Amino acid sequence: MEINALEIGALVAALVLFGVLYFLKRKDVDFGIRTLVATAFGVILGLIFKENYKYVAAFGTVYVNALQAFVVPLLLFSVISSITNLGNQVKLHKVGLKSVLFLLLNTLTAAVITLVAALSLGLGKGFAYTIEAAEAKEVPTAIEAILALFPKNLVNEWGSNTVVPILVFGLVIALAYNKVAKTDESVKPFKAFVDAANTVLGKAVSFIVSFTPYAVTALIARAVGRSKLEDLLPLLSVLVVAYVLAAIQLFGVESILVATIAKLNPITFLKKIAPAGIVAFTSQSSVGTLPVTVSKLKEDIGVDGDVAAFTAGLGANLGMPGCAGIWPVLLAVFTINQQGISYSAGQYVLLIALTLLVSIGTVGVPGTATITATALFTAAGLPVEMIVLFSPISSIVDMARTATNVVGAATATVLTAETEGLLDHEVYNSKVVEKGQEPKEETAA
Repeated sequence: MEINALEIGALVAALVLFGVLYFLKRKDVDFGIRTLVATAFGVILGLIFKENYKYVAAFGTVYVNALQAFVVPLLLFSVISSITNLGNQVKLHKVGLKSVLFLLLNTLTAAVITLVAALSLGLGKGFAYTIEAAEAKEVPTAIEAILALFPKNLVNEWGSNTVVPILVFGLVIALAYNKVAKTDESVKPFKAFVDAANTVLGKAVSFIVSFTPYAVTALIARAVGRSKLEDLLPLLSVLVVAYVLAAIQLFGVESILVATIAKLNPITFLKKIAPAGIVAFTSQSSVGTLPVTVSKLKEDIGVDGDVAAFTAGLGANLGMPGCAGIWPVLLAVFTINQQGISYSAGQYVLLIALTLLVSIGTVGVPGTATITATALFTAAGLPVEMIVLFSPISSIVDMARTATNVVGAATATVLTAETEGLLDHEVYNSKVVEKGQEPKEETAA
């Protein structure tokens, strides 16, 4: 086997930087600060060693795989535990309805802001670029999307980390328990088992999360190292606009929603949900970040555990402002301008409506950003082959898209909990002390 000296060098450098991060932890440096330092370390590694990240990236891959391995079991037990705790059908209906409405509100605001910004900037006008025709991804029909929610083989859904069918399955089990438990005491051990499993899985996830700074270094190094400048330059404007829009949605819109609807301090919310956003940014997986998101919502923000698991879990696939709001609309407006297609105000309104429908119709479909863009282009009659134009920057934009999705889902969860009186204000306004972060990490040393 041929040994690449640069890859070995990158590995040695990464281990040295890991040592620095461990030293900072021993000195009780804040978890968030260490994660930011890790991000800087990753950028440095990526710039120096470029594509020689094979061994370094393995650390990040192991971290992401470990998190994803817990997604389905944690979500399944969380949903069953949550619904059996909610019990009251009226409360359950209200929480479910508000969750969907607030999640879709995120998609709507992201889509509208993107439309206004892209049109104002004239994005795509005069842009010359030669593309090759690309085979369009298969977009599920409405009936196919509905049928996919009720799979005949749950094991397949488990293996592919398909979240929504798991949610539906857990919901049915929980509702059945609520009905039976009213008249049959013999089912109580089932509830005790589910709650115990939920607690144990949560502790296991906390242990994995303690490795976040090290994983961030590896994942950022890979993201920076595999990017080719010559491929990015022609699309730099789209890349910049995408990141600016994600920042506006993440820091601006989410803050306004938290401040106006929940009437809570948005700065506090952003600080406490930041670790989940960072994991999402580096791992590029909303589903994989779920355990971290739910943990932060419950432990640091004070959201009722049942609402946190239900709404955040649903938000991993529904109402995604980054993948289903910003990205498809941005590409659509770029294409409309680049192709010189005449669009009326009414057609742009229809484009936004189609965006919302597509965001619902592609629930549970892998490759969400690409599939939502493809579905929107198909529904709007735009040339699907244009989507391939953005492939060089899609992976980099996906970091911002995923972070926006996760924070948006967390926002919807907070809004749902607060409007239902299921948010602990004392926990929300408290400072994150060492008990919330460090003891969990000490076991990882």
